[in-house]
Amino acid sequence: MRRDVFQAIADPTRREIIHILSKAPLTPNDVAERFDISRPAISKHIKILHECALISIEQRGRQRICKARPEKLKQVSDWVAQYSAFWDEKLNALGRFLDENKD
Repeated sequence: MRRDVFQAIADPTRREIIHILSKAPLTPNDVAERFDISRPAISKHIKILHECALISIEQRGRQRICKARPEKLKQVSDWVAQYSAFWDEKLNALGRFLDENKD
């Protein structure tokens, strides 16, 4: 199953993992220590984030280092921006309407 960025960020734990990794690269164990859920659960979250290219995983000797790839969130930003423009237009039209119909 091909996952997308929107599925990845739908989960608050995955959003927090991205946030943590945006500050510094960490091993999966270091990430897991910051949560009150099992290490296998964190591993599944990391796997999904990696499949969606929101994080990269680099092998350094025996360690795997996870690093955020926040540039991949541009797809989300672009999608939100189109709706932001829509609402800006609607609110501007409402403002004009209210200005024109003042008592």
